[in-house]
Amino acid sequence: MKKVFNGIVNLHAMGFKKQVVALALCLSSSMICLDHAIAASPNQTPPALKANAPHVYVVKRGDTLWDISGKFLSKPWRWPEIWASNRHIKNPHWIYPGDKLLLCTLDGRPLIGVDEGDGCEGIIRRHQGGVSLKPQIRVESLNNSIPVIPLAHIQQWLEHTIIVSPEFLTNIPYILGAADNRVITAAGQTVYARGNGLVTGQRYGVYRETEPYMFVDAKGKKYNAGMELIEVASALAVAASHDIATLELTRSYNAEVRKGDYVLPQYDNNLPSLFYPVTSREVTTGGKIIRVQGSIATAAQHSVVTLDRGNLHGARAGQVFSIYQQGEIVRDPKTRESIQLPNQLIGTLMIFKTFDQLSYAYILDSTLPVKVGAVIQPPAISDQ
Repeated sequence: MKKVFNGIVNLHAMGFKKQVVALALCLSSSMICLDHAIAASPNQTPPALKANAPHVYVVKRGDTLWDISGKFLSKPWRWPEIWASNRHIKNPHWIYPGDKLLLCTLDGRPLIGVDEGDGCEGIIRRHQGGVSLKPQIRVESLNNSIPVIPLAHIQQWLEHTIIVSPEFLTNIPYILGAADNRVITAAGQTVYARGNGLVTGQRYGVYRETEPYMFVDAKGKKYNAGMELIEVASALAVAASHDIATLELTRSYNAEVRKGDYVLPQYDNNLPSLFYPVTSREVTTGGKIIRVQGSIATAAQHSVVTLDRGNLHGARAGQVFSIYQQGEIVRDPKTRESIQLPNQLIGTLMIFKTFDQLSYAYILDSTLPVKVGAVIQPPAISDQ
């Protein structure tokens, strides 16, 4: 089961059950519809097709939407502008292995859609809301749909890592010990948790606290902007008495369970089905990369990074940003002044998971190593 706490929650001095209810509300209120979130391009000109863009492309297993977009467009994030959405389908952005994509033209602009046997004529008709002359029923598993980016590259952070406020952890149940006094335990063993609200028969995740995200405010005072928790195991509550619950560990995730680890309920989390360029009006400006996951300070293509922008700043899953490396400071050879050079465009990233203050993003492409402190900005008009 996929898990996520989609937001840093501030639930100080609340009981565990109340926290879960409030968190569920946070999850439902933070969901967005990508169809409505796609901003109109600031360009009036149609997206530039690659010189070698195929007129026909058959989707293969292992493809991603970003890869497919890059086969057709010089700027893949403009894909939503050329995708022919079928208004009669619940999830018109999903495509599957075996789908035949056709490059068509509508009013002088490129249009790409799934061929249902009636060619570009049918693609255009369905895109414009016309009724298909050949009604069909298609049953596909969501797991078979083409992901927007490779799930394997982000699975740890999408499914097994969350960020919460320090206050949220005040009343969260925690591991008290193991049945046989083991210091560390793993799948197949029994542990005990202390704290109110654990329910027999409910599945939980066991999380370990890592390095907090420390910021400095305008007065120079440090404050904790969020606690990063990594899931180390899944568990089933098999018994509960007063504030002590018995948990059977059902699965381990690259680590053993230890005393003091937190016990949290499990929630579903989905990878966004589409990406789109953000506009300067949507997200508070000045965002930066503040942590590179799995590395000390340098990221590259396919890396996961943490941004200092979250739900409260307008960040949403699926948004695409340009990455700018901060310009170096050089000495003017004439005046001897220290001059900072302009920021340099070095790559693109997409947000895939958001919290209140922070978010996780995936490096889609980069021409140079991406360092902590790199600035994120909406793609410039000339980039689109």
